[in-house]
Amino acid sequence: MAKRVVLAGGGHAHLAVLADWARRPMPDTERLLVTSSRHTAYSGMFPGWLAGLYHAKDLFIDLAPLAEQAGARMILADVTGMDADAATISLSNGRHVEYDLVSLATGGETDVSNLAALGEKLIPAKPVDAFMERWKAFLHAIALKSVVEVAVVGGGAAGVELAMAISVSLRRHFTPARVSLVAADGSILAGHSMAVQRLALDALRDREITVHYATAVGTDSGLLLSDGTELKLDCVVAATGSRAPSWLARSTLSCTREGYVEVGADLRSRSHCNAFAAGDLIERIDRKVERSGVHAVKAGPVLAANLSAALQDAPMQAYNPRQRTLYLLSTADRRAILSWGKLAVAGAWAWKLKDWIDRNFVEQQRLQEGLEAPWQGKGEY
Repeated sequence: MAKRVVLAGGGHAHLAVLADWARRPMPDTERLLVTSSRHTAYSGMFPGWLAGLYHAKDLFIDLAPLAEQAGARMILADVTGMDADAATISLSNGRHVEYDLVSLATGGETDVSNLAALGEKLIPAKPVDAFMERWKAFLHAIALKSVVEVAVVGGGAAGVELAMAISVSLRRHFTPARVSLVAADGSILAGHSMAVQRLALDALRDREITVHYATAVGTDSGLLLSDGTELKLDCVVAATGSRAPSWLARSTLSCTREGYVEVGADLRSRSHCNAFAAGDLIERIDRKVERSGVHAVKAGPVLAANLSAALQDAPMQAYNPRQRTLYLLSTADRRAILSWGKLAVAGAWAWKLKDWIDRNFVEQQRLQEGLEAPWQGKGEY
């Protein structure tokens, strides 16, 4: 009988799996792709859309033709539960899907528990498509305001890029507009070199973005910071990083105390040999690997190879990131900060490199001519 292989989530890592299946059809298998949306946004270009550097259609990859070429049936639903012992996943449409082999790349959840009191003023950075709709509605709602005040909570790469992009976006529409960045760790871009942090601070200063090193709690009027500062705001964007989905802790998979799936270098579950995972859901048991889109993309080919190997009882490959990883942070002005180990530089050429890498990645996924994206209007929004 055909073995059922399920890809749960349409994230960056699974794009490589679909491409592998299209190139090398897998005999005697039934393949399923479970995804919450037909279109997936490439996160690397998201801040550029905010800054007006990309059209919305530039960001989105249509999963339907990719699944079709891969011979996979697509199911539009969220994963809401899993029983790894019984080899089943539960979906938001009420279905329970059995599998012989499963790969999880559904992405994490944005932690907004401390910001919930903001109500409609709060816009989580993910999912990207929901943010884009909320942001467009926000711009329309504040069209007549004389002063616009926005804060981004989160001092990581996403928060820094979004703060600069939001500043550009607002000042294209409103004068004056004030943007704040709230970083809880006492610094921005923790884990990056001091040189990168200095370049980012210079770019934030050039945008007149105020940086607060404090934790934040949402109120009905804005944010209350741990240093006693109160910010009256029209909008708060949450870029607080992702946490593991709550259903993972009940999945019977071996997970960390924080709920992340424990995997080895082969991306295979520590407890269940028929389960793999990648992206924001995992914690490597053999080494520390940062959760980022860069690693999700680079781990994709290894994940594809190991899913095939698991079906054939063949040796596994290992995803071993290089000691130094190339990072490119957009400063929203057709410039970027490049980081490679201790090297940190900024300039227009770094943006051109980032733009080329991002566009090339998206174009590689567009396997059919005339592939349409979910938004077709002209202009940035």
